[in-house]
Amino acid sequence: MGAEFVQLSLTPLLIGVLAAVACALPGNFLILRRQALVGDAISHVVLPGIVVAFLITGTVSTWPMLLGASGAAVVAVVVIEAIRRVGRIDPGAAMGVTFTSLFAAGVLLLEQSDTSGVHLDVEHALYGNLESLIWLSAEGWGSLLDPVALADLPPELLRMAAVALLISVLMIIFWRPLKLSTFDEGFANAVGLPTAVISFSLVICAAVAAVAAFDAVGSIIVIAMFICPPAAARLMTNRLEIQVLWSVAFAVLSAVLGYVLAGYGPLWLGGANAVSAAGMIATVSGVILAITCLFAPHRARTGTPKGN
Repeated sequence: MGAEFVQLSLTPLLIGVLAAVACALPGNFLILRRQALVGDAISHVVLPGIVVAFLITGTVSTWPMLLGASGAAVVAVVVIEAIRRVGRIDPGAAMGVTFTSLFAAGVLLLEQSDTSGVHLDVEHALYGNLESLIWLSAEGWGSLLDPVALADLPPELLRMAAVALLISVLMIIFWRPLKLSTFDEGFANAVGLPTAVISFSLVICAAVAAVAAFDAVGSIIVIAMFICPPAAARLMTNRLEIQVLWSVAFAVLSAVLGYVLAGYGPLWLGGANAVSAAGMIATVSGVILAITCLFAPHRARTGTPKGN
């Protein structure tokens, strides 16, 4: 039983947890800055950028995807500004039109492109391929100490681990300026903090997390993890540090419980087949948010959390 778990479930579960945490960490500050739509936007914008990068390079490795997503983000900013100025409409409406149009363009590109040689299609773009990221060479827990077996780990695991670690380290290093610019941008400007750079860097971190997670878990879970765990954590406490810890706990719980329910839930209910792990993880995160909306101690609170 242990050998089967290590081979078939350990790496997908770890990848799901790391992707959830990597998206939830910057999601806390996007929520507090009232920029939750940015996380949704990133998950939509990266799709056409990644598809174009694949068509040019023929690979779905990290750097081409990141460059493609970055280029798509620049295009999105230009288009939003053009629509806002020419059409003289609300910026939120301009963002909505642009993001949905770019996502639709990405889906059309996928439909019209030959991506049969890689895991890149419409279903993969939405739900990822988490269940297929198994560790074939593992023979049990002892494989964790076997250099030969470790060399055969899915590359998505190493990628997500590196991105989650990078985002965690950056958040620790820049905690105080990030917190200050989030709570009081005017004072942050007055003391000389580059608030525009900080805000842009936060969006970049969110984009890196989204691109790294995209190949494994798709856009559905990326959207959910940017919003649901931080929003649920926001209702649990009025202290920023504790909120971040709650968001990580909710992200991990969503990933673990969602993965287990996706595989065994239908069987427990008499079904014959498992369901999408990414879809179930996103569903569990939404259920957790709904529960906190009903029962969390600070669900009726207004204002922003406190920081030390």
